[in-house]
Amino acid sequence: MYHFVKLVAAASAVAFVCLAPVAASAMSPAGNEAMNKAGEVMFDHRCRSCHADDPARSSYGPSLVGIVGRKAGTVEGFAYSDAMKSSGIVWTEDALRGWISDNTGVMPGTRMKHMSISDKTEQDFLITYLKSLK
Repeated sequence: MYHFVKLVAAASAVAFVCLAPVAASAMSPAGNEAMNKAGEVMFDHRCRSCHADDPARSSYGPSLVGIVGRKAGTVEGFAYSDAMKSSGIVWTEDALRGWISDNTGVMPGTRMKHMSISDKTEQDFLITYLKSLK
């Protein structure tokens, strides 16, 4: 039994090291491409029903093209909530991560409805994809 427990502990440690998220800047080009593709899949499943990733497409919510670094509530032609317009938020990676995990906690009074994405790896995928939308 002792050897089995040691084996399980060692396997767990290896799995943690191998599966732990790596900062995107430390990844190879292939790794970055994989992160971006995974983020696109996340976008398709969690965001696309309301948001566009192509400025030529109309959508229910504001386009997310160029969101990273943009001040919240500033896409021309979209009717934002007062909470969003007056938030003062700039969409940095940290601000996006907070929003993705709990938008109503970050901004009470927002009209946006979504299911929170609490998994950090899924957040990393999505943020990597959002950063690519320029």
